[in-house]
Amino acid sequence: MQRLKAPLEGARRALGTLRARLTLAGIALLALVVLLNTLTLVQRAEQDTLVEQRDRELVKAERIAEVLSGRVLELQGALAAVAGQLDQRTLHDQAALERFMTDRIVLRRMFGNVNVATADGTLRVYGEHNSLRKVVANVADRAYFRQAMDKAQPSISEALVSRVLDEPVIVLAQPLQGPRGPFGMLSGSIRLGSGGLMAQVLQYRGAGEADALLVVTDERGRILAHPDIGRALQHVSTEPRLAQAWDDWVRMGRPLEPAGVSAQQEGELVSVAAVSGPQWLVWRAMPQQRLLAPLHDARRLAITWAVLMIVAASAALLGLVSWLLRPLQALQRRAQHLFDPAFDPHAGWPAATGEIARLAQALRHAGAERAQMDAFNTELLRRLEGVMAAAPVGIAFTRDNRIELANAELCALLGREAGTLAGQPLSALGLRQDGVLALLRRATRAFQAGQPYSDEMELLLAHGGTFWAQLRVQPSRGDEAAPGLIWCVLDVTAQRTAREHLRWSAHHDPLTGLANRAALEQQLEHVFAARPRSMPAMLVAMDLDHFKPINDSAGHAAGDAMLKAVAAAINGCVRVGDLVARLGGDEFVLLLQRCPPERALLIAQAVCAAVAAIELPWEGRTLRVSASAGVAELQADMFEVAHWLKAADRACYDAKGAGRGHARAALVS
Repeated sequence: MQRLKAPLEGARRALGTLRARLTLAGIALLALVVLLNTLTLVQRAEQDTLVEQRDRELVKAERIAEVLSGRVLELQGALAAVAGQLDQRTLHDQAALERFMTDRIVLRRMFGNVNVATADGTLRVYGEHNSLRKVVANVADRAYFRQAMDKAQPSISEALVSRVLDEPVIVLAQPLQGPRGPFGMLSGSIRLGSGGLMAQVLQYRGAGEADALLVVTDERGRILAHPDIGRALQHVSTEPRLAQAWDDWVRMGRPLEPAGVSAQQEGELVSVAAVSGPQWLVWRAMPQQRLLAPLHDARRLAITWAVLMIVAASAALLGLVSWLLRPLQALQRRAQHLFDPAFDPHAGWPAATGEIARLAQALRHAGAERAQMDAFNTELLRRLEGVMAAAPVGIAFTRDNRIELANAELCALLGREAGTLAGQPLSALGLRQDGVLALLRRATRAFQAGQPYSDEMELLLAHGGTFWAQLRVQPSRGDEAAPGLIWCVLDVTAQRTAREHLRWSAHHDPLTGLANRAALEQQLEHVFAARPRSMPAMLVAMDLDHFKPINDSAGHAAGDAMLKAVAAAINGCVRVGDLVARLGGDEFVLLLQRCPPERALLIAQAVCAAVAAIELPWEGRTLRVSASAGVAELQADMFEVAHWLKAADRACYDAKGAGRGHARAALVS
């Protein structure tokens, strides 16, 4: 394995050179052009061959259909000629009828069998090629018999099973005409099996077409003639070489074209021609593979020659490119040391002309400029690191979504050791991985508006946990983020906590933690203005009974403890989303939205029961209190919130006057 590694590595380096890439590109282009040209010509030849052969197949199917149509007309003409010689008297004289049919040996040999029937369908005589015999049968129920007798004209039957031969046949019927109409019928049967219609069809298959398939069907697709006589009367869709062609012919609208149409069948050229008269269909299928075999051989030969041409041209191209790129190889060796301080930026460059000479001059100039820039950047970086180290906020510089510089203050804010952020992705700044792209999009919009991006967000600490930071981002140059971004990070967790506390205190009672009067009034106005969508809504006004004696006898500390216990009891009875507020002293209000009156009264009664159940131990005593509540429903005709509050207060006073300790609903006026 080690012995193979060195040659493989050498080959990889050789293929990575410009010479190899140019050569391979030229070879690939040459191969592509030659192969595409070869394949295009062969494919076009295949298409032209298929089109030409499709036309030939249509002509062959058309000719077979014409021959079959002529054959049917010939058979019908023979029947008509004989029928014109058969009179009614001979029909009913068995001996005379048999003599008559015995003399018509040519007619009998044209058909599988010939029958003569009376007007009621009874067969009088049955004739085959070399003999006549009497059979007991009746064909009055056959469709071809009824059609010939009713319309007094020749008819052709569908494929059916002969009652005498017990094999599939097609019957050609000719009515026997008398002065008063048909008095009988002369018919001949064409056998669909051996020696019948298929034998007549197969004789039209050309020499060398052993793999061509010829099938005759009726309009409904039933097989009348097939090389396999066992398929007679089966549907043509059971033939694998014609199943798709049948579906395509049906999609075309079942055309009965004597000139023939082409039907789609994978791997086959299929032609369908209608037989005029009986409206049969001649199906002819020829394998495409056999037709295209010479072209496939030609394609393989053409590809072989194309490959040989490509190999020869590739060798010549490789030698030419190697000779032309010798100065470039010398330039490559010198360019490998372009930024090496041990080399003189102006020495060692190869002598060349044209583009290579201009490239060498540009590289020499770039090396000198880079040496000066490195010295300048080293000094600038030293000064920048000093400024960042003295800054009281976290500062970072990023480029291409990676951190290039970060001061010690930022590392300390994020819980990292100094100097560990350089080279890390943006998420190392404490940003959530799924929020980096969204933040950059917001920052870009701010830059395009000519402003830095500023926001407060929660940043992740390296050891777990979070802190709130004031984040400020701006591009290092202009309004584009591409040159780089400058990030300033300031810990504002304490300030944010203070703001949240002030915001909470503005809407909550400091003793019980319930909503205060301002929060209640704000929510009431919202519900009041949203009528009627906000209805039903209920207001419960509640006062504590006998609360003042607790303050007087046990002190305000006991009263405060009782108020907290009452608040906890109320919260345990209301629904999620209900608003519980303390207005001051021992007054409480419940706002129950989307609550029917009967449900609100049950909640108010439950609150009264929960308050009455409070037993507060205090300095050797047990303090108790009760509550009275009034329930008022929001009405559509109320003009202001005060009317609603007044209705609830009035119901509460009624509850107190009725004995305290329970809830009462306001009367609707």
